[in-house]
Amino acid sequence: MTEVVVKILESIRPDSNYLESNNFVEDGLLDSFDLLVLVSELDEHFSISIQGTDIIPENFMNIEAINTLLSKYTS
Repeated sequence: MTEVVVKILESIRPDSNYLESNNFVEDGLLDSFDLLVLVSELDEHFSISIQGTDIIPENFMNIEAINTLLSKYTS
């Protein structure tokens, strides 16, 4: 799952190193528009629908948080 998430993140902002960041939003790797694009891409790739209540920065701050969120929808 991590590889797919990294590829999606790199498609949004290819110039960022997501594996070295602990907080994508605070480090400036993702802004609010990027988060919406990320949610859309994750929904499409994993055939899920992330609920609006789960679209908060804490769920997208790093790879681990994104994987945790995805496991909620793909389990």
